[in-house]
Amino acid sequence: MLFRATTGADLDRVTGFSVDEPVSTIDADRYLDELGKGMYRPEWTWIAEVDRRVVGRALWWGQASSEHPVALDCLHVEASVADRAAVAAGLLDAGLGAFARQGAPKPPLYNLTLPNGWRDDEAVSAAVAWRRSAALAVGLTEEVERLRLEWTPEVGVPSGSGRLVFSEGSDEEFLDVFRRIAVGSLDLETRRNLAVKGPEVTAREEMDFYLGCPGERAWWRLVRTADGTLAGLAIPSATPYNRNVGYLGVVPELRGRRYIDDVLAEITRFHAEQGAELITATTDTTNVPMAAAFARAGYRTAQIRLLYSAPGS
Repeated sequence: MLFRATTGADLDRVTGFSVDEPVSTIDADRYLDELGKGMYRPEWTWIAEVDRRVVGRALWWGQASSEHPVALDCLHVEASVADRAAVAAGLLDAGLGAFARQGAPKPPLYNLTLPNGWRDDEAVSAAVAWRRSAALAVGLTEEVERLRLEWTPEVGVPSGSGRLVFSEGSDEEFLDVFRRIAVGSLDLETRRNLAVKGPEVTAREEMDFYLGCPGERAWWRLVRTADGTLAGLAIPSATPYNRNVGYLGVVPELRGRRYIDDVLAEITRFHAEQGAELITATTDTTNVPMAAAFARAGYRTAQIRLLYSAPGS
């Protein structure tokens, strides 16, 4: 078994590789389009070969400006392989090792996209099982399940209550709010980062992440009550594909008053007024209050995502 990154000469074999399971499928057209944009790259595309026959494929993705891959988008091993999990683990281990030697500061996460109700579908559950085994075997042991949500114009823009005021702010002010709203967060990644890195580093990394997203810094808003009390922040953002809710939160002392509904309504209104036909968002399945806020605002669950990452990364 040979595990290696591809070259331009492998393109037809990469795009012609057949995926026969209903999870995280990247078709040839999308791969070629994003290959041309630098979001997929030959050196981020890895294959497993037996006697020059491709039996496994891993597609790592990054933004066009990324120096290193951000996430594993698609992992597949042919059903004819006796131990798919073992081959997948070998493929991941080879790729992650190469990225580390090239200076990647952390292993890219594995983003496994699934249909709603995936646990009730025997074929999907089986497809998840061997991929999970491979991820765990190479050290991607932190698992988070998230809802991938969508808003479209026909559901209407949610109305705010008028209780909050939204205004621009300095980087220092936003950094302070990032720090404050991390306390008591129900987001699993935030909680893990707080435990490992503390509030200062967690806040800085969150802020730096959104500064690096395709959305504009000028969109960001601080949130205050009518009497000027700081209530939280609203960060409309974007992905390379569409507008995105980004980041939102309420300071601990003002939670429980459904201010989050007003913050989400403001982000949705902002994108809608700029002509967005689709707004996406994600939240952990365990973050029940946030999921309920999205439902009240008309966001529907389009997909489920399982994310696997290395501890502390």
